[in-house]
Amino acid sequence: MRCKLIGCEVLYREMCHACAHSPHQVDVEFLPKGLHDLGGKPMAARIQEVVDRTPEGAYQAILLGYGLCGNGLDGLIARHTRLVLPRAHDCIALLMGSHHRYQVYFEDNPGTYYRSTGWLERGQGLQQLTHQTMGFDESLEAMIRKYGDDNGATSTRR
Repeated sequence: MRCKLIGCEVLYREMCHACAHSPHQVDVEFLPKGLHDLGGKPMAARIQEVVDRTPEGAYQAILLGYGLCGNGLDGLIARHTRLVLPRAHDCIALLMGSHHRYQVYFEDNPGTYYRSTGWLERGQGLQQLTHQTMGFDESLEAMIRKYGDDNGATSTRR
């Protein structure tokens, strides 16, 4: 069986490992991390472009290496090839092995900010595609100017 994998570069190592051990031929294409920061519809539109570029008859399945990621897979269709995607709301559930395992950890550790090796390797610091997402790429001085002394200094310690 020949498959096409379209995945988030955050999962690069894990997806390449799985493909290398697969009995099937898998052609891979990775998209930049942070697409989910753009919002569900723009993310879905970007992934849909790649799905649509997949040649008809070349693959038995198109595999998506994404969780739902803020509804970024909502409405995706493959016009001529079976589309296969995991049942996970984001990459952390994929990396933990299941939604159940993620949910248990999440309930026991509320407020945890997750970072994977792939997430840290793909980009600089905490930056994503959109640099105003959380403000993590701003200096302390910029945060204080923006939010005042107490709030600016506090927001950088979270």
